[in-house]
Amino acid sequence: MSKINVIARVFVDDIDKALPLYQRLADSEEVKRFTFRDVELASVGPFLLLCGNTAPYRDRVATLEVAQLAPVLDALKEAGAEVLEGPAPTPNGQRLIARHPDGSVFEYVAPS
Repeated sequence: MSKINVIARVFVDDIDKALPLYQRLADSEEVKRFTFRDVELASVGPFLLLCGNTAPYRDRVATLEVAQLAPVLDALKEAGAEVLEGPAPTPNGQRLIARHPDGSVFEYVAPS
């Protein structure tokens, strides 16, 4: 399987107030802002800031960025994991949510 980038999910009350710290920690001024459903998001370096109605997304351990979802789906199936959602398109590419056999829930994203 190809390299996986781990993206830390950070739940914040105000993205504009939180961004300066995460930009400094990531040593990056570059921020990608977008919305998904009723959540406002900002991606900066290895951090994904989420604001709004985040309750449905708080069970995820992390977001994992992968080159393609097909090998991930194969590995999940072989391990007996449960795909909870997707694969489906998002503003960033394709994504899926899976519960691993140990109970951990991860979001997998293959950027477009």
